[in-house]
Amino acid sequence: MDEALQRIISTLANKNDEIQNFIDTLNHTLKGVQENSSNILSELDEEFDSLYSILDEVKESMVNSIKQEQARKSQELQSQISQCNNALENSEELLEFATRSLDIKEPEEFSKYVCVYHRVTMASAFRLSLKPKVSDNMTHLMVDFSQERQMLQTLKFLPVPKAPEIDPVECLVADNSVTVAWRMPEEDNKIDHFILEHRKTNFDGLPRVKDERCWEIIDNIKGTEYTLSGLKFDSKYMNFRVRACNKAVAGEYSDPVTLETKALNFNLDNSSSHLNLKVEDTCVEWDPTGGKGQESKIKGKENKGRSGTPSPKRTSVGSRPPAVRGSRDRFTGESYTVLGDTAIESGQHYWEVKAQKDCKSYSVGVAYKTLGKFDQLGKTNTSWCIHVNNWLQNTFAAKHNNKVKALDVTVPEKIGVFCDFDGGQLSFYDANSKQLLYSFKTKFTQPLLPGFMVWCGGLSLSTGMQVPSAVRTLQKSENGMTGSASSLNNVVTQ
Repeated sequence: MDEALQRIISTLANKNDEIQNFIDTLNHTLKGVQENSSNILSELDEEFDSLYSILDEVKESMVNSIKQEQARKSQELQSQISQCNNALENSEELLEFATRSLDIKEPEEFSKYVCVYHRVTMASAFRLSLKPKVSDNMTHLMVDFSQERQMLQTLKFLPVPKAPEIDPVECLVADNSVTVAWRMPEEDNKIDHFILEHRKTNFDGLPRVKDERCWEIIDNIKGTEYTLSGLKFDSKYMNFRVRACNKAVAGEYSDPVTLETKALNFNLDNSSSHLNLKVEDTCVEWDPTGGKGQESKIKGKENKGRSGTPSPKRTSVGSRPPAVRGSRDRFTGESYTVLGDTAIESGQHYWEVKAQKDCKSYSVGVAYKTLGKFDQLGKTNTSWCIHVNNWLQNTFAAKHNNKVKALDVTVPEKIGVFCDFDGGQLSFYDANSKQLLYSFKTKFTQPLLPGFMVWCGGLSLSTGMQVPSAVRTLQKSENGMTGSASSLNNVVTQ
């Protein structure tokens, strides 16, 4: 009865959380409506003001054209009037002179007017054109804006593309890449491109408004599919939404889709790491000034072979202060070890490790939480690893329970680690080529922690990674065909 009530209470609490999230979404949408309406009204005013401005400019230009034509014709006509007045005045004077010459009777006097005939025939009045150079017609500057008025009357809001539909079935999450596919509810040949938005979240279901990261935008997508690659999956899910755009405006967002992007994320636990290691979140580097490493190393050699676990008396950092955080003791002695801060209790996981080029010795593997502070990776039955030694002689080997299996392969630039807790499998790969290096087959009975040993060099980690598709494929064919922990039982101990 109590369990049933507890389930009902939990279900009701989840429903209340969903309702609150929906209320937050509605309030966010209401605020968006108010803000967007205000912005649109402002843009509408700007557009009409721009139209008014253009009309005023066109009107001013046309008025100037009319005035210029009026001035040109007026000047032409004024010039003709002036010419005609001058000709008329000269003609009247000549006419009066010629009329007086007709009244002369004396030959002597008439001889004075012998040039009258010549002056009359050459009068400017006879050469003057009596046709106006310009007409009073101004119809060539008349306008008819009936079509423009009709066009203005058809002004309306822009056609907005419909919201695309994301097809979750066609979406793919693999190899730390996400392919998002969508389609339009109906064909629209006016669409120019799409905008895809995404963000990480730890909540399933509908995207939340509060306590969420900002949307990241990918613009100018020409197709109806897009792949985001090289992602670090440091959240459980990712939200996606998309909108279509024509040349002028963007449409509504699609309904958001949430895709699972779960992967193992861990940092290095610097609260329990050896003091000769300088540890950051995903990097570890040998630091000889962090403790009396050389003394520890010498004492460790003196006792080598006596036991797989050196005596606490041989540590050189016993006087060091205890760890600030964490529930386990620091690694000490020759155990230059650091563990991950996240336990693996089920499922399949993958991470990658890259060593510095001059790193003299390092190990990569997993260990139970019970690994002792003097224990070295691979030298106990609670840890599994591959070990690289570039000091004095070069060796590459798999280690477990103080047994060693030499590996006849080239040490890769980056090592991929695959851990199948439920299947009891730990495999190491060339992270670039996905070539299998070695595989342990066992049964894990306790939670595992990623483990690392480094001496005279450094390591960097890549976490938040899915199991690569190539590794999944190899796992199907690998089981039963490669080395396992049992193959180390008869190998000479180190």
